[in-house]
Amino acid sequence: MGVGLADVPVLPLDEAFALTAEFKADGCAQKVSLGAGVYRDEQGDPWVLPSVKKVRQQISLHQTPNLDHEYLPIQGSEPFLKLARDLILGESLSPKGNLTSIQTISGTGANHVGAQFLARHLHPKHVFISDPTWSNHHLIWTIAAPNVTRKTYPYYNAADRSLDFEGWVATLEREAVENDVVVLHACAHNPTGLDPTHAQWKFLAELFRRKKLFAFFDSAYQGFATGDLDLDAWAVRHFQEVLFGLEECPDHEEGPSGLCIAQSFAKNFGLYGERVGAFHLSLPPSTPTSGAYSQLLQLTRAEISNPPLFGARIVTTVLSNLELRSQWEQDLLEMASRVRNVRGLLRKEIEHRLGSGSWSHLESQTGMFSYTGLSEAQVLRLKNMHHVYLMRNGRASLSGVNESNVKYIAEAVSEVVSNEPE
Repeated sequence: MGVGLADVPVLPLDEAFALTAEFKADGCAQKVSLGAGVYRDEQGDPWVLPSVKKVRQQISLHQTPNLDHEYLPIQGSEPFLKLARDLILGESLSPKGNLTSIQTISGTGANHVGAQFLARHLHPKHVFISDPTWSNHHLIWTIAAPNVTRKTYPYYNAADRSLDFEGWVATLEREAVENDVVVLHACAHNPTGLDPTHAQWKFLAELFRRKKLFAFFDSAYQGFATGDLDLDAWAVRHFQEVLFGLEECPDHEEGPSGLCIAQSFAKNFGLYGERVGAFHLSLPPSTPTSGAYSQLLQLTRAEISNPPLFGARIVTTVLSNLELRSQWEQDLLEMASRVRNVRGLLRKEIEHRLGSGSWSHLESQTGMFSYTGLSEAQVLRLKNMHHVYLMRNGRASLSGVNESNVKYIAEAVSEVVSNEPE
């Protein structure tokens, strides 16, 4: 008699979700969550964007009695997909591209279907993922594309808390081969908060063109990094222009096989639980998109059949209405500005207590997260002694900081830094 499923190995819980559960179970009144990648307002509460709140009221059953709940097509909502493309690529560049798009289960779904598709049809030897990165990147490629060898490129210089651009470039020059996939964070790199300059993005685009590497952009924070939608999409648009858009390859050389974008509306719309996203595949002008589109539809049909409707309705309504879009852009600016403000507050309070050492990296980084530089032991001490919760790599979600708890957090950080065992 076989053992059946008796010997299925037990895997560790996902760190982010386990940390959230541990925080919720903590009875300390002063507990602080800096772990979850969600926006919180000044009172530490979930914030429904005013623009989203207006749309929810407009499309509620009370306001729209004939509102249906029919299936979307396999590819998702076409009006949503057009607006999503225009948002990430710009209304002038988007129509010029040789693009195909499908709606996905937020950014995770877009990364997953992209990895599946590329593993089956591009057949890359390697996928290069930044070190460090969002932990789900590795899990997605392990499960969706097990035959593609995962490699990392150095991204963070711990010595001076800066971007290791030279190490990144050297790794791709030395190890990457034609059709290898390179996962890129479009803006607000998770977890470091460090983004390349425009000059560095330009250098990378030329490297990708010369070596025929496949750029896989993960765009999870457009508008959240700087508060400017166009600025946060600059890298994606530049790659599109250089590789397949307005600029031709020198001497008419053949460029990369394509590029793709995993686009999430969780952070910039606050629609975390609605799972709204898109996957965009951009191909050279001479490459037909029909085959790729049909394969993406099949993968979607087998995985989720068709994507959810409600969140896509909200995004579509906001982006297609000038007044609502203007309100949404103000909402984005408010979120980005508050996070920038707490960066400065936290730096000031920590430096005041420590008396020496610079915490300028809190302000030089951008987006939702800070890569604090705290060790795993210090993070554990913060949690166990002070009830302040961070990811064990030292990543802090800064919207959890506010004026009522910033001094407590700074006091806790200064204590663990000052009392680290020799």
